Amino acid sequence: MRKLSLPPGSALPLLVAGAFFMENLDATVIVTALPQMAQAFGVHPVDMNIGVSAYILTLTVFIPASGWIANRFGTRKVFSLAIVLFTLASILCSMSTSLGTFTAARMLQGFSGALMVPVGRLVVLKNTAKPDLIRAIATITWPGLVAPIIGPPLGGFITTFASWHWIFILNVPLGFIALYFSQKLIPAFTGEKGVPFDLTGFVLTGAACLGLMFGLDLFNQQRGGWLPAVCIAASLMLGALTVRHSLRTPYPLLPLVALKIKSYAVTIYGGSLFRMAIGALPFLLPLMFQLGYGMSAFNAGLLVLAVFAGNLAMKPFTSAILHRYRFRSIMLINGLLNSATIFACALLTPEVPTVLTLLLLFASGMTRSMQFTALNTLAFSQVPGEQMSGANTLFNTAQQLSTGLGIAIGALSLRIADHFQPAGASIQLGNFHLAFIIIGLFSLAGTLDSLALSPTAGDEIRRKKTRVTPSVSSEK
Repeated sequence: MRKLSLPPGSALPLLVAGAFFMENLDATVIVTALPQMAQAFGVHPVDMNIGVSAYILTLTVFIPASGWIANRFGTRKVFSLAIVLFTLASILCSMSTSLGTFTAARMLQGFSGALMVPVGRLVVLKNTAKPDLIRAIATITWPGLVAPIIGPPLGGFITTFASWHWIFILNVPLGFIALYFSQKLIPAFTGEKGVPFDLTGFVLTGAACLGLMFGLDLFNQQRGGWLPAVCIAASLMLGALTVRHSLRTPYPLLPLVALKIKSYAVTIYGGSLFRMAIGALPFLLPLMFQLGYGMSAFNAGLLVLAVFAGNLAMKPFTSAILHRYRFRSIMLINGLLNSATIFACALLTPEVPTVLTLLLLFASGMTRSMQFTALNTLAFSQVPGEQMSGANTLFNTAQQLSTGLGIAIGALSLRIADHFQPAGASIQLGNFHLAFIIIGLFSLAGTLDSLALSPTAGDEIRRKKTRVTPSVSSEK
């Protein structure tokens, strides 16, 4: 495929960055609106986690297939279709009158987002000259950092002073603008016939993910009986079949060969536990401040903003730290600090001074950012070039799935805490405290997995003093 040489500051990376901004914003903007949406749908606030996790789960299921779809049908067609579907799904979300219809619309949003993000990045990579690549990647990466920062307070502001419906209506004009410029800026290359699509792997992977999330959701909704356990057991069996299939097929959807490399495997196994823990925080914190503290959605969003502010504030220092100290030491010490900040959330009460709460959340955001960057950088430090594409696909899928599981496990932790409350009692502040202890254990387990690393793991990067580019250290 011919590569266009785009001048520095080209509008194409800005277009993709705008699409990334919409996709990232919708992952977090509704967390502060969940209580009001639950009231409108007539459900328990914790039940609304399915609207968040369904979005992330659908992203997880379809991200591995997005590269094949783009190569087969052409990047401009697929990217434009993704924008159309995302805009349509936003309209359907705003029109939803029940949790079921809302969840279905969020799944359509997740599918379109799964095409926008990888295909958008692929568009930039294929149409940007090497000298301009770093700037282009930096442009399309920043929305992944900025959108989560403004998402919770923006959602709270809209919910408090207007209506939660406007959270999704605002995507409509943005979608029309993005569609117009995608037709103008993205080259119209025809699709290419290449590697056959691994349909069996796609079905097995999707069924395993859906079964696991559906089973956890049934537990969260307190539906007794055997169905939740059967769903989770079936998903684990399907997961085992997926691994078996991936090891035997010549063109697997999720190549597993890179898992033989210890530095990569740790970022998948322990890294996934860590991502589950920090993925639960944006779900638990706004709910605790609203249901446990009695805050408005807007004020709760402003407090949660401290986490993402710490996340962003740490970015300028991560490269220097990674060059100076070894990965194993950084991941152990920083991981323990992050676990401590999560455990400390179990001590938060309305009587704690707001300044101390903000400082704790800011510190949590800083350690979260450092650990993310270390994990994402170490993952590919020893992966050979011929395995890089498959390793990247598996890594992105694991990252999305663990984020979705974090939300589900956060909700499940609240359900576990409910068993220690009188029957029929509303969610108490103590429920959230126990949930943070459970989530902190996940972070701690993920951190301790770093003990399996060699003391010299990642030295290949440190010796070369390679700059950590945003495309590697992105926290999307």
